[in-house]
Amino acid sequence: MTSTVRRAGAFAAVGTLAFVVPVAAGLASPAVATVAATAPFLAVAFFAMFAIGPDTPMFDVFARPGDYEDGRLYGLAAFALAAASLAFLAIQFDLPVWVCVATIITVAYGNFGQRLAHRLHSDEVVATAGFVVAGFACGTAAAVIAARTGAGSVAPATALFLAGTGALVAALFRSVLFERDDPLVVLSVGLLLWLLFELDPAAGTRRVFIALGVSAVLGYVAYALDTASLPGMLTGVLLSLLTIVLGGYGWFAMLITFFGLGGLSTKYQYEAKQDRGIAEENEGARGSGNVLANSIVALVAVLLWAASPSHIAVDPTLFLYAFAGAVAAAMTDTFSSEFGGLYDNPRLITTFERVEPGTDGGVTWQGIVAGLVGAGIIAGIAAATLEVVGPTGAALIVGCGFVGMTVDSVLGATVEGTVVGNQGVNTLATLAAALTGVALALAASLV
Repeated sequence: MTSTVRRAGAFAAVGTLAFVVPVAAGLASPAVATVAATAPFLAVAFFAMFAIGPDTPMFDVFARPGDYEDGRLYGLAAFALAAASLAFLAIQFDLPVWVCVATIITVAYGNFGQRLAHRLHSDEVVATAGFVVAGFACGTAAAVIAARTGAGSVAPATALFLAGTGALVAALFRSVLFERDDPLVVLSVGLLLWLLFELDPAAGTRRVFIALGVSAVLGYVAYALDTASLPGMLTGVLLSLLTIVLGGYGWFAMLITFFGLGGLSTKYQYEAKQDRGIAEENEGARGSGNVLANSIVALVAVLLWAASPSHIAVDPTLFLYAFAGAVAAAMTDTFSSEFGGLYDNPRLITTFERVEPGTDGGVTWQGIVAGLVGAGIIAGIAAATLEVVGPTGAALIVGCGFVGMTVDSVLGATVEGTVVGNQGVNTLATLAAALTGVALALAASLV
């Protein structure tokens, strides 16, 4: 079998065919342009499936372990077909050509960078960093080159932001999926970057660089302190990047406070929590599922903020309170469970009967107080960093946190474990808090 580095280099070479797309896009006939843009990748897929036999040297260059079983280069064919699909979208629809090229190059060369980094150091974090750095650098360069080839113009800040986002999303997907699922990664990243491009982020180059640097440093610190697993770290870094660029520094301050203090609260008296059977798994390191469950509503709020009022006729301030409410709810839930679980005699929120510590839906007055303190921290940060949030807005955010904490406990006592899992309960609780933020902001005429 060939080395993984050599195979990754061969796939990167195939990915380089993406630079045919901007050339083809300049052809007068859309039909001819489509054929010219997709033909190289379709040819690769055809040869991978029908012309390159298992006894040929070329097969050994591209074959993944699973390909040897059937004697066909399924991995190469699928990657080429995914690239051809993006090329088709770029010619026939509104997917920017340079986004198509940057996506394919990011995944292909990111994989090559990961294999090189793994060859130098076997640590998983180092290998993933190799993917992100190589994918980001090559994706940015590919976007600029494709645009200058005649595929339209791209602002440097936009190229940096989308390439960084694409590299992080691709690395995250590859860490939670099978690494051979490059076709799914290519298509998912391409569609996401298309969406972000349509939002037309107005952040300058300086903010994008700050966002990339700060997010990367804080993500690594979280991983080094074992407050997040590798997928959890990638998820947190991605969310931080999107929040800074699309929302702003005040939004990021709220989010990173939750990540930081929430992670540390999980570590607080961890052995005592283990003895009580209420400790988080994996030594308290939160995975991508946990991070997303607590942050997905806030992320949607950021995206809607960026889309308003240009794309949706809604006052963007509503989405600010939805974001702050969701983060406050995540903080209250984390604080109330991590601190409140250390105290005896919890009571079930629906019946007030005494239950064992760690029982879903069980609450203590100490936990409620801790949760309100957490909501107060988020509200204070919002008031200090965002002019639109005054004393009334801060009180509103605390109320959202309380609503989210209560909904989480009620759902834990009634449907958790039967209808939805813990992560589903967390998502629903933050959603309830976000909707409460929107309703209270409207009622208080804060928009």
